[in-house]
Amino acid sequence: MKVNVKCFANLSKEGKCDYHGATAYDIADKATVRDLVKKLDLDEDEIKIIFVNHKEETLESVLKEGDQIALSPKTGGM
Repeated sequence: MKVNVKCFANLSKEGKCDYHGATAYDIADKATVRDLVKKLDLDEDEIKIIFVNHKEETLESVLKEGDQIALSPKTGGM
């Protein structure tokens, strides 16, 4: 299934996951946000806020076809 991902600040990796536009990824059915983070080769300890379809979620949230995921890092004051 396909999902779309945006990454912000130091999580951003050009051509892989950035904030300019959502990047489409194929993932397994019933994959979690954690599975996606591993696929993106991101350090889950660096992720502070996860949004799925504009709603705050966790690493254990199960994803569905067409979901829009946004990942934000820990930053000052968070």
